[in-house]
Amino acid sequence: MEFLQPASLREALEMKAAHPEAVPIQGGTDVMVEINLDHRRPGALLDLNRVRELDGWGTDDGLVRVGAGVTYTRILAEMPMLPGLAMASRTVGSPQIRNRGTVGGNLGTASPAGDAHPPLLASDALVEVASTSGTRRIPVREFFTGPKKNAMRPDELVTAFVIRAAKGGQQFSKVGTRNAMVIAVCSFAIDVDHERKKVGTGIGSAGPTPLRAADAETFIEGELDWANRKAPSDATLKRFGEFVAASAKPIDDIRGLAAYRRHALAVMARRCLAWAWAA
Repeated sequence: MEFLQPASLREALEMKAAHPEAVPIQGGTDVMVEINLDHRRPGALLDLNRVRELDGWGTDDGLVRVGAGVTYTRILAEMPMLPGLAMASRTVGSPQIRNRGTVGGNLGTASPAGDAHPPLLASDALVEVASTSGTRRIPVREFFTGPKKNAMRPDELVTAFVIRAAKGGQQFSKVGTRNAMVIAVCSFAIDVDHERKKVGTGIGSAGPTPLRAADAETFIEGELDWANRKAPSDATLKRFGEFVAASAKPIDDIRGLAAYRRHALAVMARRCLAWAWAA
């Protein structure tokens, strides 16, 4: 196995162009598990830990650009303007995993169960990718193309994601087979934007890719009392949960049954909406 270790983003992109089969590695929390279990044996690894251009973040006119090398621990400590993503980050593994793992790696892996994906979907984030030919931004709702597949070209790397700062309540909820250090049986995120009178949703681990609940969004945007902030009725919350559950495409597997995933999503959707609206 060849080990490539660039010292700058430009060098990393040049190496990726020359070795498109090389697998990027930063925290290694997904890649090394697959290698250790012999589920994957790449011909080359592209170590991005020395690429300082991936480690920063900043804000610009209500948008937050977060480098692909920023860890979950830093998101928790430094980004109060992204509460939904922070809630999801808190559920990722152990403190040691959060100290190493990154949203950029989560995006690169493109697992349907990735904890960061639902809040990114709910907030309509953009995924920034780059190659030697330039940089482009892909709407996260177009980024996931299949189980562990994404819209990047072989010569591209994830360099950052861009997301709006919260303009209202955000929530994230996750069901697992135990309370911590667990892959999601299913998960759900919501972003209530009072400025634009919009609601965004994200579903995890209940389909071949992370999903949004478009019908649920359309329904609830027309039902919420945006002017007076009156709490939605139990019937409205129940119907919203039903729309979310109907948007999922779950399967039966070792972690849970499809029917259970739909039920859990309906419950999480009701609760998350009520909490986010009251925030």
